[in-house]
Amino acid sequence: MADLTHFDESGASRMVDVGAKPVTSRLARVEGYVTMQPETLSRIKERDFKKGDVLEVARLAGIMGAKQTGNLIPLCHPLPIDSVTIDFDFPDEQTIRIEAAVKTEGKTGVEMEAFTAVSVTALTIYDMCKAIDREMVLGPIQLVEKSGGKSGHFLRTKPVNASE
Repeated sequence: MADLTHFDESGASRMVDVGAKPVTSRLARVEGYVTMQPETLSRIKERDFKKGDVLEVARLAGIMGAKQTGNLIPLCHPLPIDSVTIDFDFPDEQTIRIEAAVKTEGKTGVEMEAFTAVSVTALTIYDMCKAIDREMVLGPIQLVEKSGGKSGHFLRTKPVNASE
């Protein structure tokens, strides 16, 4: 098992020193699911909410969340993000699949930014729909792909989805 890089030899917390690392192209893709009553998903697709278009508000919240990751996760480096995209698809009549892709040119990866984007997107969907469906379930949320940096390319071979 790899060493936990956020602790020094004595066990004290630390921010990893990335000063000597080379700048490389970094990508992270994370997916997550929100499961709900079929009527709730139908209303989302029909844009039938007084609060607005649920998916567009959630997309904007997720992008904003990715940009705030360094302020939310104590040992994350604040990163100059080149792009954040958030896409939705509907694997069945009660599930929204969220995928965030985050890119940067930097010395450290953007996995946490992609995780934050998906998490904030899912939380926003819940917030906008909770008045009609408090039984929504968020998750699983998982890394799908990561590239750039010393550890190389990672591509999930066996995804977990909400209906399993």
